[in-house]
This record gives sequence, C-alpha cells and structure tokens, in this order.
Amino acid sequence: MKRNLFLLLLLPLALLLACNATPTTVEVTRLVTEQVEVPVEVTRLVTEVSTVEVPVEVTRLVEVLVTPTEEPIVEATAVPPTATPENGIYTVQSGDNMSFIAAKTGVPAADILAANNLTTSSFLNVGQELIIPGWNGEIVAVIPQPANPEAPAAPPSGETAALVPVGPNLLPNPSFEEDWYFFQGVSEWQIPNGWLMAVDEGPNTLEGGSGGTFLRPEIRVVPSSDIPPVERASFIFDGQKTIKAFKGGAPTNFAIFTDVSLEPGQYRLTINFFPDIIGMYDGGAKIWATQGLSSEARVIVNDGGTGWVAPQPGTRATLTYDFTVDATGQVRVGAAFRSRFINNNNGWFLDAWSLQALGEP
Repeated sequence: MKRNLFLLLLLPLALLLACNATPTTVEVTRLVTEQVEVPVEVTRLVTEVSTVEVPVEVTRLVEVLVTPTEEPIVEATAVPPTATPENGIYTVQSGDNMSFIAAKTGVPAADILAANNLTTSSFLNVGQELIIPGWNGEIVAVIPQPANPEAPAAPPSGETAALVPVGPNLLPNPSFEEDWYFFQGVSEWQIPNGWLMAVDEGPNTLEGGSGGTFLRPEIRVVPSSDIPPVERASFIFDGQKTIKAFKGGAPTNFAIFTDVSLEPGQYRLTINFFPDIIGMYDGGAKIWATQGLSSEARVIVNDGGTGWVAPQPGTRATLTYDFTVDATGQVRVGAAFRSRFINNNNGWFLDAWSLQALGEP
C-alpha cells in the first residue's frame, strides 16, 4: 500500500522535471528513396548577383613585332584614273577663222566662242590665244590654205620703181550705190546699173565637188539697213550698199562684169568680196565651210585674167590683177565666183571694185 502511494507521488515530480529540461538535439540520418512533395512557403524574393568566371574564347588582332625574312616586293600595275578634260590653248595662225579652228581642234565653234566671250562677228588676230574647252592640244584636221597668187617682188635697186594706181576709178557704179535692174527680166537677179552677169546652170563636173547641177543663185543689191549691224563691217566695204548672192543646198557658178573703153596703157583691177559660205548652223551661229575648195574666185579681163583661187570662207578677201592694153577698145572686166560643194549657204558679198591706170608714183 505504501509502495503504490510512493509511485503516485513520484510521477508528478518526473513530469515537472521533464518540462524544465533543455531539449536535446538528435541528428538523424536516413536515406529517402521516394519522392515527397514538400510545400514551401516563400515569403520574399531575393535577387543575388553571382560573379562567375567563365572561360571565353576571344578572337582579336594582336600587334606583334615580327622581323620577317626579306622577300622581293612585286608592285601591282596601277590603273590610271580617267582623265578629266582640261582646257587647251590654241594660238591663232595666219588664215584661221573660227570654223577652221573648230575643225582643227574637234571642238564646236559655239563652245570656243562661249569660252572666250566672243561672238560670230568678233575678229581674230594672228598670235591671239584662245581657250579651247576639253582640248588636249592635238590637231585633228589639217585645213588646206588658199593658193593666192604672190604679190610681185619689189624691183632691185637702180631699176624703175613699180607702177602704182593713179587717176580715177574707171568702173561704172563701182561700189554699187546707184540703182539696179532685173537682169533679163528675172526677178531673182537684181543687178547694179552698168553691170552684166552670167550664170552656169550646167552639170557640176568639178573634181572633188558634190556633183549634181549648178543652180542659179539669187542676187540682190541690199542696203546696210537690211544687214544685221554686227555683220555690216564684214559685208559692206564702201558706202551703204553691197551685192548679195546666195543659194542654199546646191553648187553655184556665176560672174559679174562690165565692158569699159580703155586707152593703151597699164591698168589694175581690184575686186573686194566676202565668201559667206556656211557649212552649217550651230544654235544660230554660222559654222563656215571647211572644205579646201568651198569658195573659189577669179578676176576676169576679156578671155583671160587670173586662175581660180580659194579664198577663206568667213573672211574679207581682195584680188588684184594688172594687165596691159595695147590698143584703144572695149575691155570686159569683172570677177567670177563658184562653190562646187552643197552647203547650207553658198553666199557672196561683193563691194567696192576699182579699175585704175598704173603710173609712176
């Protein structure tokens, strides 16, 4: 009985001691072989930057000092750059005009005029330098020069001095300032009073020409008021009128002459003219014909006179011829003009002709 009472008192005491005792940590190690779903309560998101060394393969250009073995260097053939056209300089020669210069250099006359601030009526001087746009200095065409007769040489010392024109002009209406008439009633032919004309309308058989048939030119006596101001100085040699002969698209061959009564003696006939032979127009600018025989002229004295000469188109020209009259009589004097090629215009301006006796000065 006493024993049971003692155990009953001991049990509460043991429970009291168990509540106040420090818990003992027990490490349990076990192997779990089955998948167990464990609920996890996440109370915050922590972002942590980790520094991780990762091997990276880098390809880069590294400057390395190397002393190579010397080998012969073969240089590639350089390709020259395309040349930029530059302006060339042309020096005006005797006998040149703008059309001839254009033909020689291969550069349009209009471009040369613009580069030099010139017009078609500008005069060129021998030795004058012209800017030629895009020209490399090469002469691409040779223009034959007219074969004009040479002037007579001065007499040697001690001989009689050469005769010179003396006295009045023996031609009727020499500068064509007087009235005119329709030759043979043809309205296309206005011929100055005191003068006659002849026209070739046969086949053009001249060697090197355009062939075909010579056509009659239109001939007018024109006052200066009918001529553009910039061209008057070229076409009118004296006074206020000039003869204008012209024909486009066909070769022409004609003559202007008169008959005068002369006493025995020596005389000089002078013929002034302007060959208005136009090969083409470039923007309104005249481009003179460049064929060597584009314009031809000769002096007429009876059945003789000079041979044909080739004056330069676009330039004033003068032919003179000295002759002797043995007996008093009528002498036919004048000049003939022809264009064997088909051009844009085969034109001529004739003015200020003269016939004078020759005598000592």
